[in-house]
Amino acid sequence: MAIMVSALGVLYAELFNQEVRGFLPFLCVGLLVWSLISSFLTEGGTLFTGSESYIKQVSLPYSVYVYRSACSKLIIFAHNLVIYFGVLLYFQIWPGSVALLAVPGLALILFNGAVASLYIGMISARFRDVPQLINSAVQIAFFLTPIFWKPELLRGLTFVTAFNPFYHLLEIVRGPMLGSVPSSTSYFAVLAISAINLMVAGFIFVRYRSRISYWL
Repeated sequence: MAIMVSALGVLYAELFNQEVRGFLPFLCVGLLVWSLISSFLTEGGTLFTGSESYIKQVSLPYSVYVYRSACSKLIIFAHNLVIYFGVLLYFQIWPGSVALLAVPGLALILFNGAVASLYIGMISARFRDVPQLINSAVQIAFFLTPIFWKPELLRGLTFVTAFNPFYHLLEIVRGPMLGSVPSSTSYFAVLAISAINLMVAGFIFVRYRSRISYWL
């Protein structure tokens, strides 16, 4: 991750005619948060199929597998976060107390990731080709989300970020970590996403939870 941030930060700063001091921290935080978000989606398909032996032999609440997945991804994110502090020290940047807003933002990402992985894991247990479809969709979303490029470069195509749920999830953590307060639009969008995710997961889990072990 450190090598990727350093190499791509310098390259894309030159391509987009940006100052490295301003672009590399933007790219660094974007990649760190995106890796967390995307891991929930790309690995959610194996949430239950990857634990088939445990599910068939040990009677545990299905939520245990969700918590285990979320905790492992949080630990990996914490390891990668060292790169962020290295970037801050190198460029002598300090976001100030506003960086504390990244904590509730991170909590919202973890909540949405855990809930999404629950119903993705159930659907993937029934339809085994779903993970491949999700991987393809995540790759497209990666290029449509401002990680390598800044939103202001869109000019008249602002709807690309306005209607992009990943942008809002990204912004509520990246903004505070770079010293800016996220817009209320991003917070409202994330709360709406959370409500939708919770309803979808609740419906699928309540209706089909008894069939998970038979699908494996």
